[in-house]
Amino acid sequence: MEQPKRKLLDMVRDKMRLKHYSLSTERTYVHWIKHYIFFHNKKHPLEMEKPEIEQFLTSLAVQKKVSPTTQNQAFSALLFLYKEVLGVDMSSWNIQALRAKERKHIPQVLTKEEVKKVIENLTGTYQLIVYLMYGCGLRMSEVLNLRIKDIDFGFDKVYIWDSKSLKDRTLPLPQKLKQRLKAQVEYVEQLHTKDVADGYGSVYLPYALERKYPNAKNETKWQYLFPMRNVAKDPRSGVVRRHHVHEKTLGRNIKQASLKANIHKRVTSHIFRHSYATHLLQSGVDLRSIQELLGHKSVETTMIYTHVVAQLNRGSIESPLDSL
Repeated sequence: MEQPKRKLLDMVRDKMRLKHYSLSTERTYVHWIKHYIFFHNKKHPLEMEKPEIEQFLTSLAVQKKVSPTTQNQAFSALLFLYKEVLGVDMSSWNIQALRAKERKHIPQVLTKEEVKKVIENLTGTYQLIVYLMYGCGLRMSEVLNLRIKDIDFGFDKVYIWDSKSLKDRTLPLPQKLKQRLKAQVEYVEQLHTKDVADGYGSVYLPYALERKYPNAKNETKWQYLFPMRNVAKDPRSGVVRRHHVHEKTLGRNIKQASLKANIHKRVTSHIFRHSYATHLLQSGVDLRSIQELLGHKSVETTMIYTHVVAQLNRGSIESPLDSL
């Protein structure tokens, strides 16, 4: 019996999972591919080439007025669709869409006192997570994906694997957090024991590790350091398991804490990473070391913090108004 033909978006999902893309990237790419198809009145992508892609990307910049990052994201989704899913060679297309206007943003940072105020208005696990984000300069995805095995109390190290920059790195463990992290590990160990007794206990493993080490998903060391309160169904596999704290829940707690702290800045999870880098630079740590700690591919990316510090230092320049 002939198998029914797979739908295009299902083929996209299959290919992304085969290549171990994150769930958030999968959802983003599917969104843009769907948007592209609807933009051209549901024409199949194989019926469209360079002109249709350029028209779509230009409309994002001109009509939708999206940011350069968003436009690049949409373009990456289409590149994946044509190259990886449809097997179309786009190397000779030389796509020339009108680019979205790029603005140079200098990241906003908190003072050390403001960081302290926000953290003091957090409680429990969320407070510990933000302490670690600021104490190690971690991205939200990095801190939430930490496993028990990634905290080395013997050498006082935090290990970050497969980060956004695809660079593994080692960070010094803040001594102020050592005892609280030990207590968190004990809590996760107890929680895992209970999950196993209740018939659960497995955890999502990245890449092909689950096939290579079939028992690893049940081991305590692979459990998330900051697990959710309840088990839930995995959106991909359908397996009921305990995942890490949800990004939106953490973001909501940070926002509420900043309001309680009466901080009149836009406080997001990433502001603690920016503040970490800026405070290190202000304390005299060299740019190359900060680059390694942040896991940036290029020192040029890290140099944005020299501009932040330069702007902050301009505050010491006296306005002519004050001398009137």
